[in-house]
Amino acid sequence: MDKHSSVGLDIGTTKIVAMVGAKNDFNKVEILGIGKSKSLGVHRGVVNNITQTIQSIQQAVEEAKSISGLEIEEVVVGIAGQHIRSLQHSDYITRNNPEEVIDENDIERLIQQVYKLVMLPGEEIIHVLPQEYKVDGQAEIKEPIGMYGGRLEANFHVVVGQVSSIRNIGRCIKSSGLIMGNITLEPLASSDAVLSNEEKEAGVALLDIGGGTTDLAIFKDGIIRHTAVIPFGGNVITDDIKEGCSIIEKQAELLKVKFGSAWPGENRDTEIVSIPGLRGRDPKEISLKTLSKIINARVVEIIEQIFLEIKNYGHSEQKNKLIAGIVLTGGGSQLNHLKQLVEYITGMDTRIGYPGEHLAGDSHKNTSPMFSTAVGLLMNALNNSNTPKADNEINNSDDITESGNFEKVNSDSELKLEKIKPKKSIFDKWVDKFKEFLDNA
Repeated sequence: MDKHSSVGLDIGTTKIVAMVGAKNDFNKVEILGIGKSKSLGVHRGVVNNITQTIQSIQQAVEEAKSISGLEIEEVVVGIAGQHIRSLQHSDYITRNNPEEVIDENDIERLIQQVYKLVMLPGEEIIHVLPQEYKVDGQAEIKEPIGMYGGRLEANFHVVVGQVSSIRNIGRCIKSSGLIMGNITLEPLASSDAVLSNEEKEAGVALLDIGGGTTDLAIFKDGIIRHTAVIPFGGNVITDDIKEGCSIIEKQAELLKVKFGSAWPGENRDTEIVSIPGLRGRDPKEISLKTLSKIINARVVEIIEQIFLEIKNYGHSEQKNKLIAGIVLTGGGSQLNHLKQLVEYITGMDTRIGYPGEHLAGDSHKNTSPMFSTAVGLLMNALNNSNTPKADNEINNSDDITESGNFEKVNSDSELKLEKIKPKKSIFDKWVDKFKEFLDNA
C-alpha cells in the first residue's frame, strides 16, 4: 500500500465501510477509494455474528482495493456500541525529585496508574483522557510539562468497554486477513470532522445518530468532558414504522427517508402515500401525519435520553454551560425537522454537522453527515502517519451525497503528504499494548 495513504474501517450496525485516503498539497483529505457492504453480523454496534461480519469486511475491503488500486493490509478501526460507558477519575503521583521539571514520563506514569483501576468483571479501559492537571495544589493547568513540583495530580475522563466485544472486533479483523492498527472511540473521531476549536472551547455536545446507536461527546474549554453511547438509532425508528404501518422493512426505511418528519404538525391529514401491496395484494395507503407521529414518538425518546446524559454532565451549572449548543451528525441527523425538535426539547441552539471542509475538491459541497466519522478517523490516521505502517485512528461512515446516491470518489492527481515527525504519544503506546492483548487472546 502507498505509504502516504491510510485505511479506515467502520464496522457499523447497518453498513461496513472501508475507506482509503491521503492528503493533497493543500493539506486536505482526498478520498482514493471507498468500499461498502451491508452489515449483517452487528447489532447496536456490537458484533454478534463473527462469520457474517468477516464476509462483510472482506467485501468492503475488496471494493476499496479495486477503486483505489492500492493493496490494503492494515486498517484502523473505530469502536462504539451499547457496552461503552465513561467515568470521571482523579489520581496523583508523588515525584522523587521535585527539583527536576515534569516531563512526559511523569504524565505517562500517572496515566498508567489509572489503567490499573479495577473495573467491573469483563470490562476493560479503552481510553484514559487527561483533563486539567494540578501541580503541588495549583489547579487548572492544561500542560504541566516543564514545570517544577513534587505532586502531580489530574482529572481523567475514562472510557470503558467490554473485553469480549473488543476482542470480537480484533478477531474479525484478523480473520479477514488484515492487521488492526489503532482503535478509537467513534464520537471522538466524528468531533474532529465536524466541530471547530471555538465550539469545543465554548462548550458543545456532539450527537452522532447512527443506525444502531446514538453517540454523544461533550466538550468544554477545549477538553472532552463526557461520552456516552445510547443503544438506539435510526433502525428502531424504521422498526416502529414497520410495525405501526404493517409493512416490510425495506418499505419502512424508504418511507422514513423520503417522507419522514420528526415534527407531526408539518403534515396535513389529506397527505397520503400509497405503498405497493405484496404479491398481488391491494396497495396500502398511509397518512403522512400518522407516519410523522410514529417517528416523533421514538425520536423524542432518543433525544430525552441524550438530554439526560447532558444534564448528568452538569449542563445546568453556569461553569458547565454548553454555549455552542448541540451539533447533530451521522445518517440519522438527516431526518426532516430533527434540528427543530432537538431545539424544542432541549432549549439549546442546534446545527447539522457536515465534514466537508476537510475534504479536497468539490466533494465537500455535497458530503452527507453520514460521512462524518469516516472523515474524522481518516484525518486522525493521516495526521499521525509518519511511517509506511500507519499509526492512526479511524473508522466509520459512508460516502453518501444529499441525493442519496453512493458516490465512488477517485483521483488521478499526484498526492503528497507533508512529513511531520510527531513524538510517539501516550495513546500510541497504549495501542501497542492493546494489539499485544488481542494477539494473545
